[in-house]
Amino acid sequence: MKIVIAGAGEVGSHLGKLLSREEQDIVMIDNDREKLDRLDANYNLMTCVGSPTSFRTLSNAGVDTSCDLFIAVTPYENTNITSCAIAKSLGARKTVARIDNYEFRNTAHRPFFASIGVDHLIYPEYLAAQEICTALKRPWVRHWFELNDGRLLLIGVKIRSNASLVGKSMRDITATQHNYHVAAIKRRHETIIPRGDDVIQADDILYFTTTEEFVDDIRDLCGKRDYKVRNVMVMGGSRIAVRLAHMASDRLKLTIIENDPDICRRLPEKCSGCDVRIIHGDARNNDVLREEGIGAMDAFVALTDASETNILTCLAAKEMGVNKTIAEVENIQFISEAEILNIGTIVNKKLLASSKIFQLLLDADETSSRFMALSDAEVAELEARPGSKITRAPVMDLRLSRDMTIAGLIRNGRGMLVGGRDRIEAGDHVLVFCLSGSIHKVEKLFI
Repeated sequence: MKIVIAGAGEVGSHLGKLLSREEQDIVMIDNDREKLDRLDANYNLMTCVGSPTSFRTLSNAGVDTSCDLFIAVTPYENTNITSCAIAKSLGARKTVARIDNYEFRNTAHRPFFASIGVDHLIYPEYLAAQEICTALKRPWVRHWFELNDGRLLLIGVKIRSNASLVGKSMRDITATQHNYHVAAIKRRHETIIPRGDDVIQADDILYFTTTEEFVDDIRDLCGKRDYKVRNVMVMGGSRIAVRLAHMASDRLKLTIIENDPDICRRLPEKCSGCDVRIIHGDARNNDVLREEGIGAMDAFVALTDASETNILTCLAAKEMGVNKTIAEVENIQFISEAEILNIGTIVNKKLLASSKIFQLLLDADETSSRFMALSDAEVAELEARPGSKITRAPVMDLRLSRDMTIAGLIRNGRGMLVGGRDRIEAGDHVLVFCLSGSIHKVEKLFI
């Protein structure tokens, strides 16, 4: 597939890295030659220096010949929308624009964007706010991934020493239960696709596949307790915080603390209609946190531009008795460290935007496919086609690569776990967990 990415910033660069590992034909466009040179030297992609809104630049990048997907993720939404319109006029089959204006997401405006050549809009801050809402709804979980309206679930949970699973091998677990499947283990800086002799250790993050009726059983096995989040303190009045206020202020009592007085003055207007308390102050100061009632909070969400600040402030909130903390960590190399340090849920806009865009690659209808990009692993839902390799033998005889596992499937609207003797059927929607860079191997099984 020929993919052209306009914008070699954080999101564009990360997409380029991911897609280049998936054996895609990638061309990256940017005005900054130094950014492109760094990508060109380290990844399997081509670069093109120039403006994303230049017909000549887009033609030089091959948009006018065989572009299957054009992705505009510069920091400027006007540039992204304009470049998508030009790319579509040159012959790009599908276009995606990153936006910053929530109004553009209104379904009533979709015909307009389609008419000018923009097929899909991605608002990373909206995706991040959705992720935070999910984390606050299920505070004992690190990751929650649903297929087919929740008929099959992938749940990431950090295991403490009090969990009954600690010290047990995968072989022991599978011999005694059939209500869940451990698809992967995140251990410090490594993600493991487990085999029978792998033993669960304290502080592992386990990724379980299960169905809704067994969620409580998994929570008990992991030594977790469920509790309701009502009072939430948010550090930083970012776009994510504003979207969170609009999404959740009807069921949560939100307090936003912002250090910048100009941003603080604009927040009441941006959060109009939301029941939100806005405080001008520095949440890095523990005295400020205490004065504003950190001790009465059920959750603390850190959304500043600095990953380090978010991580450290979440640690401080934990020490002050907050059960659930959520940190925006945009430096991907910090994610594993944050998980080791017991920062609850990690939110990363690059991974969320990448997940959304990968859905477009996996399925022509983005509503029927799901994809989740983790820091070093990927989760995808794929439909088994008639005659595809995945349907030709029982799972145990397919000789799947060690860097992937079939975590479950949806058949006739029902979620199911998959054992070695089970056989995938055409039409099944299969949940696959694989290490980063392996999704292209997985896709070939379903063709």
